[in-house]
Order: sequence, then structure tokens, then C-alpha cells
Amino acid sequence: MRTFFLVGPTAVGKSAVAMEWAKQTNAEIVSADSMQVYRGMDIGTAKPTANERQAVPHHLIDVSEVGDPFDVRQFVEHAARVIEDIHSRRKMVLVVGGTGLYVRALRQGLFEGPPRDEKMRAKLELMTADTLFEELQRVDPQTARKIDRQNPRRLVRALEVFYLTGKPISEMQTQWGDKKAPQRVDDDSVFICLDRERSDLHKRIEKRIDEQIAAGWVDEVRRLLERGLDKNATAMQAAGYRELVAHLRGELKLAAAVTLIKARTRQLARRQLTWFRRESGLNWIVVGRNEPPPKTVDRALEIWRRGDKSVN
Repeated sequence: MRTFFLVGPTAVGKSAVAMEWAKQTNAEIVSADSMQVYRGMDIGTAKPTANERQAVPHHLIDVSEVGDPFDVRQFVEHAARVIEDIHSRRKMVLVVGGTGLYVRALRQGLFEGPPRDEKMRAKLELMTADTLFEELQRVDPQTARKIDRQNPRRLVRALEVFYLTGKPISEMQTQWGDKKAPQRVDDDSVFICLDRERSDLHKRIEKRIDEQIAAGWVDEVRRLLERGLDKNATAMQAAGYRELVAHLRGELKLAAAVTLIKARTRQLARRQLTWFRRESGLNWIVVGRNEPPPKTVDRALEIWRRGDKSVN
């Protein structure tokens, strides 16, 4: 059985297309979203509703407490088991998400990096993103040229690897693509990346954030703080949560927090698209402004039928 990947930036419409695709093909969905793994982070991560999850089986959602760390290695280990189980039942797998690192690791296997060092991480996480980036430029300029300099989580991991091994993470990542990687997904997979005209994508981002606020996102963050959200540096990187924590602490008015969330979510979408453009073998579909999900699914399935490995 083949594994299908449906990826793209936040708010591009992956979930609606995935639901339609899964219904048409009797597939099960495996989430490749680094924040939907956390229980309680529902509204802000646009997690599938209970009705959607009842209609189509979803996996790798709500597998970790919000106060506990969850990383790419855990994701790959979980996902590999789930995919094997779905295939054993002769069903199609549809991996859906926008976390590029998760998708790459599942496609190409993991490089053998050192385990987390909590004491070292605690010290590094006290530094600003600018300070972390300057240090990374010094010890691993190759990674510094490619990394998202505004993503403290990625910067901390790159420095952690160097300090623990004495080797740049860029050197260790050359193991990606190893055909012997045990979690590597088969090469016969089909990879679809959705995109939209930029103004359309930005309008969708802003509309969704307004709807999330109206749906009670602030109260969700208040409840999550009681469960240790602010103690989990990974979870706090989820778009919008840090800004709403600042609002609840009296550091930002709600209107200012929402404006900042919209700006940073647009930046997130741009980073996601940059990441996916660097990936090989992706078939790109630019979704029309008023294009219904069934039409997008038809376009994706036509790529599958043609057997294209990469359509630009």
C-alpha cells in the first residue's frame, strides 16, 4: 500500500482537502503537525473536530500532555508504527501537516543525533533568538545559513547537538536520505504540496484567527497555563499561544496580541513554504480562491494516476 503526503502552509486548506480525500479513498489520516500532538491545544492549532475524527480515523493527535516535551524522534517512532498498522489492514495512509521537519524525517529517516540534555537546554532557552543565532554562526555557519533564525527551538537543538558531540548538526544531517533508515517511508509515496495566491492565503489566515478568538482561544490558553503550557518551550512555539500568554499576564492588550498573531502566522506560512520548496519530489497544487475541496482532491488524484514524482 502507498503512503500519500498532503502538506503546505498554515490555513491553506489542508484539513478540508484531507477529509474529502480520505472519504473518497477510504484512507486514514496521520497528522504531521508538531502542535496537534498536545492535549488541550485544540482551537489554536485548528485541530480536527470530534465529528471529523469520528468520520475519518485520525492518528498522532492528542498523544502528549501539554507540559511534556514531544520531539521529532517520538513523532517518527509513533508514526512508523501507525502507518504499518494501517497498511496491515489494507487501507491507504494520508499524512497531513505543515511541520516540515516531521515530514522530512518520516520521508528520509532520522539522523543519529544525541538525546536531549535538559540542563543544557534550560540554559540555552534563557538566551534570546538573536544571541542563539550569533553563537550558531560561530560554531556551525553552514546550519546558520539555512536555519530559521527566529525559531528558538531549532536554534537550541542545533547548539545542543554541537555542544554534546563537538560536531555541527549540519554534518550529522547528511545521514538524512539513508536508504537503510528503519522509519523511512517507501519511495513509491506521492507528495502533494498545496499553495494559494498570497493575498488569498493571508485573508484566510486572518479570518481563521478571528474565528479562533471568537471560539474561545483565550480561555483555552488560560486553562493550558494551569496545566504547564508555559513550562514547555516546544508547545509555547505554537503560533499565537505565546502572544495570548502575554495578554493573560497583562503584557499585551487583546487587540495588540491578535494583530501580532496575524503577523507572525503570515511569517510562519512563508517559512513553511520556503521549507517545502527545498524538498525534493513534491507535486505543487495552487488552490484557486473559491476552489472546493473535491476539485482539489480530483487534481491530487490525477497526479497519483499519472504516476508523476514531481509536477511544478
